[in-house]
Amino acid sequence: MAAVLPYLLLSGGFAVVLCGFAWLGRRIRRRGVGGAAAAAGFAAWEEAFRTTSHAAYVEVQQQSKRKAPLESPDGDPRRRLRIRLRQPR
Repeated sequence: MAAVLPYLLLSGGFAVVLCGFAWLGRRIRRRGVGGAAAAAGFAAWEEAFRTTSHAAYVEVQQQSKRKAPLESPDGDPRRRLRIRLRQPR
């Protein structure tokens, strides 16, 4: 029994900490406090540990800032300016 006691204490302490975090999260969500702080914390976590999702987020932001290509003045998007380098015969 003495050999099992440290493992029981460790697992019990771990359970108490997890329950405390669950209670704290419920309380924060219910009251609506910490919205900006939680968002900033999650953004920092995403940037640090999920670099591919952060890179995808940056790419989506850049795509939203890009402008759509303009149409040609006559309205036909397939017509483009063509430059001929050969002289006609």
